[in-house]
Amino acid sequence: MENLFERSLKDPSVMTVTWELVPGRGAREKAQESVLLEAEKAARGGKIQAVSVTDNPGGQPALMADSLACEIKALGIEPLVHFTCKDKNRSQIESQLYALERAGVRNLLVMSGDYPVSGFMGRPQPVFDLDPTHVLALIRDMNSGLEYPLPKGTGRLQPGHFFAGAAVSPFKQTEAELLGQYYKLKKKIDCGASFVVTQLGYDIRKFQEVLLYMKRRGIEVPVLGNVYILSYPVARLMKENRLPGCVVTDGLMAQLDRERSLPDKGVEARLLRAAKMYALLKGLGFSGAHIGGHLVTCEQVESVIEKGEELSASWETLIREFQYPLPGGFYFFQEDPYRKLNQSAPESRQGLSSDVSEKGLYGFSIFLHNLFFEPGRKGFALMRLFARKLKGTRLENFLHKLEHLLKTLLYDCRDCGDCALVDVAFLCPMSQCPKQQRNGPCGGSYQGWCEVYPGRRRCIYVRAYSRLKSRHQENLLEEIPVAPCNWDLNSSSAWLNFFLGKDHTAKRLGISELPDKPESSGSNSRSA
Repeated sequence: MENLFERSLKDPSVMTVTWELVPGRGAREKAQESVLLEAEKAARGGKIQAVSVTDNPGGQPALMADSLACEIKALGIEPLVHFTCKDKNRSQIESQLYALERAGVRNLLVMSGDYPVSGFMGRPQPVFDLDPTHVLALIRDMNSGLEYPLPKGTGRLQPGHFFAGAAVSPFKQTEAELLGQYYKLKKKIDCGASFVVTQLGYDIRKFQEVLLYMKRRGIEVPVLGNVYILSYPVARLMKENRLPGCVVTDGLMAQLDRERSLPDKGVEARLLRAAKMYALLKGLGFSGAHIGGHLVTCEQVESVIEKGEELSASWETLIREFQYPLPGGFYFFQEDPYRKLNQSAPESRQGLSSDVSEKGLYGFSIFLHNLFFEPGRKGFALMRLFARKLKGTRLENFLHKLEHLLKTLLYDCRDCGDCALVDVAFLCPMSQCPKQQRNGPCGGSYQGWCEVYPGRRRCIYVRAYSRLKSRHQENLLEEIPVAPCNWDLNSSSAWLNFFLGKDHTAKRLGISELPDKPESSGSNSRSA
């Protein structure tokens, strides 16, 4: 059957609307019944093209989005499942995709997901086996007919029908955070994302910025802007960073504080604000609006759409109402002081450098890497020969223990055997990123701090950007795709795995895998 959401989003004459609903905890509680009731109204109204369903938002347990999505689809409206990479390994992710394909649920918004904070008898074990780039690549391959190994040869599955998108947050405060978001967005698009949804914020320059950046990079996919109908209690949670990735400034909080003293507690004011945002997004050239809000009804969403359409003819008069910048916030593009939007010229990115305390180890790591780990160097050839001779001997275990000791002291090594240090400026994403993101930051960082350890631990991609920029190499964060960790190599020497051609870096560089035992003469052509 035709995917009506996909058709709408690809039609430049249509302002596509998705409405975000939260399943809530339980199976047959008031929250779930309310979601289905509102989704049924949306299906009848015809103004909303898809109902999006969240996946354990805020890291709290809730009904699986897949289940409600199937029921929503039966009501006659397209569901948009928030497909997060948390709480499951790659096998479970693949199984979940098969189930969604069989049920005809095709629209997916692929995200990292919120870090788990509570569960039965305490905090759950976090599981972040794949990141969004990996899941998008898997979905792309499934749509083409996934190949899989058989005892003899390979098999191929029937093609899938997914329409998958990705998220991006242009509302970051620091240069390193913002560029990390854009670099990862490019990777997501390269891996098959067919549309983009922005994170939550209220700075109109940042909304326009993501469109300008994508145009600058030649990224041509539809973008939906996030329109959240914001109440004061929810805004306070966001302001305190208790809903990671959502940005509410002091100025907006003050406005909401004034509005809540009105007779209707500010309801009309926040609905009008949402309608103005809708009009601004349409005027800027967004393909649609992703509308959300706590305890918002279908009637309210439809009123936002109607009023937004009415206001869209004079959208430029609304620009000055949405100037909510973060203090000292970085913008990729220079400001247009007359329109209060952006110019097409990028802002200067001079002056950011590594922390002094990190420069020594980073420089030392680069020196050793260039000496021994760069194909074509004499050191690499010697180490590859040494690795082949050492493999399978008693010294292999000794080398592994020595490597693990040194890398634990220097890099907090987790001994995964498929090392990504060189991919993240010699910072370990497996130990220093709670979500083990190997291709860029999640959306939860705040003022450069990690979502899970605010005020205590810097986001490793903020640190990596700083290190790389000190050598004018920050674009490497966008250019190098990093494969998921191959757990076959866990608790083995990452050095040997690299030189023997087994790990992801060796495969990316075209280093052929050496056999465990020397071959007869004439096999030298297999060397890297």
